[in-house]
Amino acid sequence: MKLTGAIILSCLVFLAAALPAEAQQKAGTAAAAAPAVSSEADADYLIGPGDVLEISVWKEEALTKAVVVLPDGRISFPLIGQVQAADRTVADLKQEITKRLVKYAPKEEVNLEVKQINSMLIYVIGRVNQPGRFTLNTNVNVLQALSMAGGLNPFAKRNEIKVFRKEGGQTRILNFNYDRVTAGEMMGQNVTLKRGDVVVVP
Repeated sequence: MKLTGAIILSCLVFLAAALPAEAQQKAGTAAAAAPAVSSEADADYLIGPGDVLEISVWKEEALTKAVVVLPDGRISFPLIGQVQAADRTVADLKQEITKRLVKYAPKEEVNLEVKQINSMLIYVIGRVNQPGRFTLNTNVNVLQALSMAGGLNPFAKRNEIKVFRKEGGQTRILNFNYDRVTAGEMMGQNVTLKRGDVVVVP
């Protein structure tokens, strides 16, 4: 019985040591197998001022650079100088950079990725607990934006909230009735916010 107990104890010690190593090995294998994020995934994203882009040319280390989109919407890249980036999709900008670089690297592939989104800004002002500017990295609707701003304060006119949105050089005003929306009615007013939208809580 003593010998059996010793054997069992030895087995338990062995398993305790082996299992974490095995789990770590599996985790490492899974991480190695995970695909890298492709620039194709955000090919339709509309670039804006403040965004950080990483541009690289295969086999050309000197042409690998992280650039910030300037307030005027332009970026600067070696050999080709300044390029308009704001209000263009990733795919469109990548195509132009590739075209401009063709005489310097005719056979090499250009890769462009958005490394940091800083231009997706919305504003929530008025009678909320934490008014201010918010940077978005995912789709956010009006209710979610109000939550990000700490919710309505007791003096807010809950059913007179408005979203100001610039479209084509003009400002469009969208109404938002807080009580009706939170009651599951008028859900069409709970729109997904866009870059530059201003939510005003009177």
